[in-house]
Amino acid sequence: MPPPPPDEPQRLSPAESREATLAFFRRLGVGVHLPARAERPDAFAALVRAVLSSAAVSAGPAPRVSCTLTVSPALVNRYNTLHGGAVAAVAEAVGLACARAAAGDKEMFLGELSTAYLAAARLNSEVDVEAHILRKGRSVVVTTIEFRLKDTKKLCYTSRATFYIMPVASL
Repeated sequence: MPPPPPDEPQRLSPAESREATLAFFRRLGVGVHLPARAERPDAFAALVRAVLSSAAVSAGPAPRVSCTLTVSPALVNRYNTLHGGAVAAVAEAVGLACARAAAGDKEMFLGELSTAYLAAARLNSEVDVEAHILRKGRSVVVTTIEFRLKDTKKLCYTSRATFYIMPVASL
């Protein structure tokens, strides 16, 4: 027996479509005011730092930054694995810390971030995050960041971040 024909999608008038869209955004909380602490310039950095623990920085000619990330319910997607956006945010933060350990406290910005998602980190698992320098020049620092499951040492994610050092203005 063939499957029944699909139902014709309901056509909304422009006014109904507008109202449905506005209702969707209201359910997301678009009109809600954020708390004052979320309006601070460093709110995003504080949010990322809050999920990391036991950070260690080894100085020297080839600095390394390592820390532990516990996959909490706030960081997971619908499959109860670490969300890709959380991976990228942590990679940027840890990579920047490593770049600053190598280049000093110079002003820099992220130029490129690429991430390979190799395996999933499940809810409540602990992930070791380690960054080290691939290349350091006068105007660029390239770091690589590895995410490994703490218990099995399995490589889950790997990122490469390129940071550009801001030139000093000569007046």
